[in-house]
Amino acid sequence: HAHKVTTHKSQPHDEEETEGAKEQRAKRHSEEEMAIPVTRIIVPHSRPSLRLSHPNLPNSGRVDFLCRCAPSELQPLRPELSLSVGIHAIPHPDKVEKGGEDALFVSSYRGGVIAVADGVSGWAEQDVDPSLFSKELMANASRLVDDEEVRYDPGFLIDKAHTATTSRGSATIIVAMLEEMGILKIGNVGDCGLKLLRHGQIIFSTTPQEHYFDCPYQLSSEGSAQTYLDASFNIVEVTKGDVIVMGSDGLFDNVFDHEIVSIVTKHTDVAESSRLLAEAASSHSRDPTFESPYALEARAKGFDVPLWKKALGIKLTGGKLDDVTVIIAKVVVTS
Repeated sequence: HAHKVTTHKSQPHDEEETEGAKEQRAKRHSEEEMAIPVTRIIVPHSRPSLRLSHPNLPNSGRVDFLCRCAPSELQPLRPELSLSVGIHAIPHPDKVEKGGEDALFVSSYRGGVIAVADGVSGWAEQDVDPSLFSKELMANASRLVDDEEVRYDPGFLIDKAHTATTSRGSATIIVAMLEEMGILKIGNVGDCGLKLLRHGQIIFSTTPQEHYFDCPYQLSSEGSAQTYLDASFNIVEVTKGDVIVMGSDGLFDNVFDHEIVSIVTKHTDVAESSRLLAEAASSHSRDPTFESPYALEARAKGFDVPLWKKALGIKLTGGKLDDVTVIIAKVVVTS
């Protein structure tokens, strides 16, 4: 946004200056004023509402940084960013017919929005289809993503989508929203997860929320469960080339971090890497001998085989049979 500003240079007062000289000086002064465009500069590593503490600013609030530059230099400091997305879902072997109980949505609104919900399977014991709640929750989130009251905030989006969901059931949920200038806002209730990779390394991971082992926080049709107020929120700065790996617990219970890094770095196409990750997780989930992240956590929490099996050297192993949903999103410069 270019603005014209007026600058005043102090001139020595000259009693004997002729009228012609005064006109020439005024004209020259006016041309100088017109030649100074001003543009707002985005401060590197800024946050959505930048607050500064400075002794010379009595009420340190939002500060607009202005600088003077020649017209040829009116370029944004950082290009706008968006997401290039690949998705792949593999249902639990027993739930293929109805497509599993996970749901997801992807939106190109603003910098890009990605989300996953995992229907809690325990509802099947009450003759409730666990997929209905997660699918309606994601449909509502997709419909409301550009709602003014959501204010492009994952917490408000989770709240409004949950409030609008009328199906019986419950689900875990994770939502990530990218600001065009490189701020990724994440809201998470339960054990769906997100990892951020940069230059072949995981630099950020969400933390699962659980009441106890294998009982995650969840949004529910019942009043006693969690709400958006119980969500975990994170803000992470991203840059071109970063890769976001989002998924249901069926991914992270069955695939180790080093496998995620290996697949994502070897296969730069997001559709291919999402498929390969989902296939690896699904394969591990069906392998009774695989030392999965789920089996390791179960043993660490005190869950194991009966003592007589332990005496024979047998331990709890295997993947966790589950729906597997994977979203791979690469941060790219908006074309």
